[in-house]
Order: sequence, then C-alpha cells, then structure tokens
Amino acid sequence: MSKKVIVIGGGIIGLCSAYYLNKGGQQVTIVDQSNMDSGASYVNAGYLSPSHIIPLSAPGVMKKGLKWMWNNSSPLYIKPRADLDFIKWAWAFNKSCNQSHVDKSIPVIKSISLLSQELYDDIKENEKFNFHYEKKGLLMLCKSARALEAEIRTSQMANSEGLDTVVLNEKELRTFQPDVEIDALGAVLYKCDYHTTPAEFMKEMKAYLATAGVEFLKNEKVIDLNISGRRVSSIVTHKQTLKADEFVLATGSWSGLLAKKLRLNLLMQAGKGYRINTQKETGITVPAILTESKVAVTPMNGFTRFAGTMEIAGINNNINPVRVQAIANAVTKYYPNINLTKEEKGMAACGLRPLSPDGLPYIGKPSKWENIILASGHAMMGWSMGTATGKLVSEIAQDIKPSMDVLAFNPDRKF
Repeated sequence: MSKKVIVIGGGIIGLCSAYYLNKGGQQVTIVDQSNMDSGASYVNAGYLSPSHIIPLSAPGVMKKGLKWMWNNSSPLYIKPRADLDFIKWAWAFNKSCNQSHVDKSIPVIKSISLLSQELYDDIKENEKFNFHYEKKGLLMLCKSARALEAEIRTSQMANSEGLDTVVLNEKELRTFQPDVEIDALGAVLYKCDYHTTPAEFMKEMKAYLATAGVEFLKNEKVIDLNISGRRVSSIVTHKQTLKADEFVLATGSWSGLLAKKLRLNLLMQAGKGYRINTQKETGITVPAILTESKVAVTPMNGFTRFAGTMEIAGINNNINPVRVQAIANAVTKYYPNINLTKEEKGMAACGLRPLSPDGLPYIGKPSKWENIILASGHAMMGWSMGTATGKLVSEIAQDIKPSMDVLAFNPDRKF
C-alpha cells in the first residue's frame, strides 16, 4: 500500500531517503527551508570513507577540545557558552569519549559506510548518472613520527575489520604522488575509500527525483507540527499545512530544534566546517587528510577542494576568516608549492554538520511516535552514509527488515 511521505530536509540524507521511498512506490514530498543549493551537502570533502571507523567521540577528544577552547584557529574549536542544550550535549559527549564506545562503534560505522558505497555504485549504474566518482583511495599524510605511528595503529584496527591499507614511507609517497611536492614523513593509504564531487551528485539526484514525481517545496520552513494521539497528522510551514502518513526528519543540525516540538530530547549540536576551492592545477590526484591539521584534500572535477575544521559554536553560517586561514596555512605546510590566494580564501564557504554526542547517527522511529522517522546526527560522515541511511529510512517506513542492524542508531538511546 502506497503511503504519502513528507521528507523534511533536502540535503544528502533527505534526497537519498526520498529516492528509496520513491523506488518503494511511496508518494514523496521534500520540504526544505533553503533553496537546496548550499550547506554541508555541497561543501563537504566528497569522501565515501569506510576508513573513518573511529567516531568523533573517542578517548582524548574532549580533553583536546578543552585545551583548544581559547584558540579559534584550532582543528577542533568548542566555543564556551551558557546554553542548556549545549551543556547537556557536552556532558553526554564527554561520557561517550571512551574506548568501550569506540570498540562497539567501529563495526557499525564500517557496515553502514560499505553499504553506502555499494548503493552509490548501484545508483550510478542503474540511473545512468554521470557524477564524478573515483576509487583511488585516501592518504593519511603525517609530518611527525608520532602522528604516523598513531595512524599505523589505526590502520591495523582497520585491517582487522577487513579494510585494505598500505603504509608508505617518504620515498614511496613521492612515487605515489609524483606531480606534487609533499612535505610529509609518510602516509597510510586506505585503498577502500572513494571520492566524488558532491554538487554533481546532488544536481543529478534532484533532477531524477523531479522526473520520478517527487514534489519539491523549497524555501519553506516548518514552524509547527500538528499531533493526534501518538501520530503527527500534519506539518505547518510559513506558507501552508501539509498532511501525510509518514514524516522523515532529515533536517541536519536543525533536527534538535524541531524534535523539541515532538517532546523529544534529541541531543544535537552543529559542527561547522569550511571549504576552499582552487581551480589552479595542483598535481594532486589522490585525496588526502593532513593528519595533524585535520584538513581534507580532494581532487574534484575541474578543481581541488581543501576542507576541514570543526567549530562547535551554535547554528550560524558566519565565516570566520581565522579558521579559513588555518586551512590555507595547513595546505602550504604539507604542499609547499600550493599557496591559496586571497581571492580563493575570500570565496570560502561553510556547512553545518549535525553532531550527536556519541558520533553515531539517529536513524529510526522514536518510541513516542508511530509515524516519525529520524535521520540525522551523521557528523562528518553524512556523505559517506547518505545512500545507506536513505535505504534504511525507506525500509523502516515500509516495515521491511532493514539491510543492516540499526540498534546502534536508535533515537531513544541514552548516553
């Protein structure tokens, strides 16, 4: 039986949810407060990364955050503020920063990331999409022996999970990337990682969905929810009231705010990331993480993208030039011949990544409600987990056995 489903949010998670719901025969409407052409889904590094098996809430991260709190150019900047939602989130985040949590999260993160890779392949083949998509792996570049040793230990964990890695010394790194000078002691290459140009995928997916009959309501903000018993009967935007059988909450960093209208204590913070693009020829052909600086480098279709930093400072789209410069400085440290121009830095953009306290997404129905599905909290992994999340949302909506165990993503979980 076909259902009418409203997907609130038109980023990568919302689009992929709409795609699989539509494939399942559902009547889908996407409602988004923006024009659906900017934000985290457009400015991310474009990685499909099973290599990123360690959640954000790992041992020592909170300690680093406190240490860097007064340095707004640091890779992780947590702005201190007297906000109750932030304090609750920070407390839960700190409790999650332990090795036991990491050990439990690794196989789950790996499984959903590998499923997503398979589904990107399926979409590209089945829908004849042409978006830029390469399978060249990912380099973890290290300037110090300490960083390289830590990355090798992480790669050994990845190997034990069946992920293919190779350690490269300085000479091997030069051979592997001969067209660009790299100032690094060595690297770990994750052969399992792929990369894309995000805006191309988003454009093709939106065009496909429109042709497939999905309705788009852009620049339409949801301001309220009408409730009947344990069901949401309709949503209210600033333009109209919309009824549906099922509702998918895929509003990213805004999910916590909207969840309050459902009397849900959904702990969520926005983690702002920045990107700088250059159209100059860089010689970079394989994506890389500048390990000590936490900056991502991606050769995209016609340009190279440098992205990174994590700024937890509330929901805003303000560009902090100090953090943009920190990315540019990191690039030159690792690639001495690449100097980003004032104009390129001036065109920097940002996006807000939705952070749950334990680094795992919320995917599923909260027990209080019969027809609300949450799909948010993916942190830096929204692009890597996007297609799999969409498929899981569709399966949950249709009461089909999920493609993987979703218990770790339970929206009702405690921290």
